[in-house]
Amino acid sequence: MPLASNQNGPSERYHRLGAYFRTVFGGPVRKVSVDAGRGCPNRDGTLSHGGCLFCDPASFSPSRRAERLPIAHQVARAIERLRRRRRPKPGAAERFIAYFQPGTNTHGPPDELAADFRAALSVEGVVGLSVGTRPDCLPDETLDLLAELAASQWVTVELGLQSTHDATLEWLRRGHDFASFADAVKRCQHRGLRTTAHLILGLPGEGPDEVRTTADRLTQLAIDGVKLHNLHVVRQTPLADLYEQGAVRIVDLPEYAGLVVDLLERLPWRVVVERLAGDAPPDYLLAPDWCLDRQGVRQAILREFEQRRSWQGQLANETSGTP
Repeated sequence: MPLASNQNGPSERYHRLGAYFRTVFGGPVRKVSVDAGRGCPNRDGTLSHGGCLFCDPASFSPSRRAERLPIAHQVARAIERLRRRRRPKPGAAERFIAYFQPGTNTHGPPDELAADFRAALSVEGVVGLSVGTRPDCLPDETLDLLAELAASQWVTVELGLQSTHDATLEWLRRGHDFASFADAVKRCQHRGLRTTAHLILGLPGEGPDEVRTTADRLTQLAIDGVKLHNLHVVRQTPLADLYEQGAVRIVDLPEYAGLVVDLLERLPWRVVVERLAGDAPPDYLLAPDWCLDRQGVRQAILREFEQRRSWQGQLANETSGTP
């Protein structure tokens, strides 16, 4: 078993991002958000003008609610804010990942993307990139650029998947299917690129059985990380309209914790859990209120693990799944 254990069970219930960073870099690493001003092909007409059912870009990142600075200035300012808040010990090594978060960060000419990525990497203390994008927006030329950067820096490609079930993806108006995601992962892996999948749990029609199927499919694809989001409702979105009409039910915290554990029990320990839940600023969030209490969410998930006497990977089957 890949974690310390005793008669009372494992010392860690899931593979935390902080622990992974300590293994890779030998100490703590912080993520800082970067906004390159990239749009989304599901909004700008490349695929659609409507966007995803749940999406309001301003709710996902403070940068979409303020003036956007040059990339290097954004990174330097974010690092300075972290330093003021955390007050690191004198002489402690400080390392940061530039997280290209809002928008689809491979949606643009490769030369422009290269300039943005290199500007972020030029800031002192930045040791890698995390690039958020869609699985259907990864042309080979862009993947080659990321692979070139990954030869000397830590790089991960964060792929917005949300669900492995095509009927759900259609309901979410994602504009791609699961096969597109599987293809993107394989093309990233062919170039040695690390991949992280964004998933939404608590989606209509997706209970424990569907979540376990998702875990099996991601296991077979050998995904490196997952970011989990509870289905939450942001104001002035199509999902908000459905919620207010009573057409969509939002799961409560105990249900969500159960779904998270259903998923993680079947994901191998090597998969890094980079986020346990999502939220939105209170002014944007319509429901549920419980997701604003991040520590409360984490504690509910840990309690569910403890009640089951289980941990991430306990039920993993690396030969299962049908991507």
